[in-house]
Amino acid sequence: MRAPFHAVFAILALFSSTAAFALPVETITIDTKAGPHRFSMEVASDDESREKGLMFRKEMAPDAGMLFDFHTPQLVSFWMENTILPLDMLFVRADGTIARIKANATPYSRENIPSGEPVQLVIELNAGRAAALGITEGGKVHAPELAKKPH
Repeated sequence: MRAPFHAVFAILALFSSTAAFALPVETITIDTKAGPHRFSMEVASDDESREKGLMFRKEMAPDAGMLFDFHTPQLVSFWMENTILPLDMLFVRADGTIARIKANATPYSRENIPSGEPVQLVIELNAGRAAALGITEGGKVHAPELAKKPH
């Protein structure tokens, strides 16, 4: 039995709209008290993807996260409006060192969370993950974006 045309069209439209918002995924490593730990990161590297971030997500795997690449060091500020998941935010300098960690950022909050200094990357993990793994300020992040030349 063939599906009606409108049903097939609706399925194709849903698939294509979902695919349009898929972000590249890569593996990064963060040094922890127990040694290097690998994470699978969605990479938000343009204004549109950085603005959306992890908004409206209801779950995230323990070793997953989002990496926001600003391409060159700059002062940045985040907030949690429309973000359901509590998050740890790691503000990362261009040399890969962690400048600041904002632990347990509050869901739905409009409080500004500033980097405090120019950073190239911001990494969002599930809340509590940084403390549980022993990720600390001054620690090191190893990510392909840090080896790229600025745009």
